[in-house]
Amino acid sequence: MLPERERHIAGYVDALPEGAAMDIKSLAKSQPLYGQMAVGSALRALGVAGHLRHVRCLSGENGESGESGDRVRWVTRTFWSRVAHDNEWWDAFLAAEERRSAPLPTAKPVDPPAPAPAPAPAPASEPAPASEPEPAPVHVPQQRTVEPHPHPHPHPQPQSRPGPSPAFAALARLGRADSRLALSAADCAALERAAAEWFARGVDADYLTHALTAGLPASVDSPFGFVRRRLHDKLPPRLPATTPAAQATPVRRLMVECTECGAPGRPEAFRDGLCRNCRESGPVV
Repeated sequence: MLPERERHIAGYVDALPEGAAMDIKSLAKSQPLYGQMAVGSALRALGVAGHLRHVRCLSGENGESGESGDRVRWVTRTFWSRVAHDNEWWDAFLAAEERRSAPLPTAKPVDPPAPAPAPAPAPASEPAPASEPEPAPVHVPQQRTVEPHPHPHPHPQPQSRPGPSPAFAALARLGRADSRLALSAADCAALERAAAEWFARGVDADYLTHALTAGLPASVDSPFGFVRRRLHDKLPPRLPATTPAAQATPVRRLMVECTECGAPGRPEAFRDGLCRNCRESGPVV
């Protein structure tokens, strides 16, 4: 049996229409018997008794759950039940609510092909004369195409030579980043394979240049030998491949709020609608 204050607040909340404001300030302003502290204590007691849960939901601009572009908006909703339920019932209800609010994958509709028009039957009373000549076919161009040249070009165009690889280009620019590591074209070609291994491990040209030029001694006698040594000694590790489960981590669209302090969290972290800190601190009268 609920105390008189909780019974009054419960009766008032039960009569509210769906979508009405349920924050403490609005409830205290709309009924004259109890102030904000009393309303907050009553809501806490009703949550512990199993009549309500505060939930933070992911919402879009159109009123439905979802994201709007890159912006995300969270709104607090209060689920009210005239009949008190235990924690297991509320956990199952909120899990079903989260599944219901998850967006469904949309598929682009494909229009069915238009049926070919049926040929109109010729009138039986007026058959076409057999001696009437067939009409000449009319050519209707559908797409402009380039006509092939009837003969090969007398002067074939010179083929463009492929550019240097990213590894070769990064090695060639080392001398501009620091003159002590100036390499010749033959040096770059000899070290190209070792530098390409860095790019295969996910680094870019800026990373490679910084790793090779950082902390240089006052003078470098052999730029080729120095760069070859650093390419071997500072080779970065291979990054572990991301698993499909990590790539498809579901975004939580519903978080329970503590009835006392409003802190959000996973449903299993709450008991009687309260977080651990508020359960341990005791009720606020």
